Amino acid sequence: HLFALHRARTIMSAAQLNAALDLMRRLPPKTVEENLSDLLDLAPDLTEDLLSSVDQPLQVALDKSTGREYLQCDYNRDGDSFRSPWSNKYEPEIEEAYYPSDDLREMEVAANEAFDSYREQYYEGGISSVYFWELDEDGAFAMCILIKKSTTDAAKSLKKGLWDAIHVLEVREQEGSVGKPSGKAEYKLTTTIMLSFDTNNEECGNMNTSGNLTRQEAKVMDFSAQRSHLVNIGSFVEDMENRLRELVRRVYFGKTVEVLEKVRSRESLVAEREKNDAKKSLAADLTKRMK
Repeated sequence: HLFALHRARTIMSAAQLNAALDLMRRLPPKTVEENLSDLLDLAPDLTEDLLSSVDQPLQVALDKSTGREYLQCDYNRDGDSFRSPWSNKYEPEIEEAYYPSDDLREMEVAANEAFDSYREQYYEGGISSVYFWELDEDGAFAMCILIKKSTTDAAKSLKKGLWDAIHVLEVREQEGSVGKPSGKAEYKLTTTIMLSFDTNNEECGNMNTSGNLTRQEAKVMDFSAQRSHLVNIGSFVEDMENRLRELVRRVYFGKTVEVLEKVRSRESLVAEREKNDAKKSLAADLTKRMK
């Protein structure tokens, strides 16, 4: 009887989670935080599952010991505390918290320095943070690279623009013959881009465009030492971001322009009718000549 009751609760919980995730996919990405908060109030038992499954806009926090800003996400969270990549300390402080091993921490520091430069070159501002953690397999590890850029531009009627990039990687070194290292590693990358911007001008009025893209890819690349992983990861992330930027440009901006051109004509109604009449007349003349 207890087993049947437990199984029924498990099935019900899974159904609730699927319904909640399906609902989140259909709601406006701009209000994801408010929508998620409302869902957690309705189904508090799903808190951990929803927080780890739903991508939210990255939050900015200040590392009081270093005076540097960092980004918060589920990957540097332990309970209600978040670990800073700059000082390796949790805020607020907690006991028995998770910390990466010394080797991973060394790589984490180097990765934060590298992607801080990458962010400055590609984004010309914003905030970045990188976090490492161990996986269950020997020698395997995972990491996430977070980049956030927000901006306003009154001259271009941009009230607010947000770009959040979340890159999650799993790295597994492959074995060669007779258990010897092969000098190759598999890199699995999952990238999510969240975009939102509000514009306000006389021609279009108030307009909001928001959405997100997620792509996955895996590669096997050569490496010679732990630090060489960072070179491979950097080129992998750079290539993925370049492709997603182009995809965002085509999907969001291209489609928005297409829809606006169909909804709002740039020409007067009379000119549009004259153009259509001319097309019909030309088509009729061509039809007569073909006969």
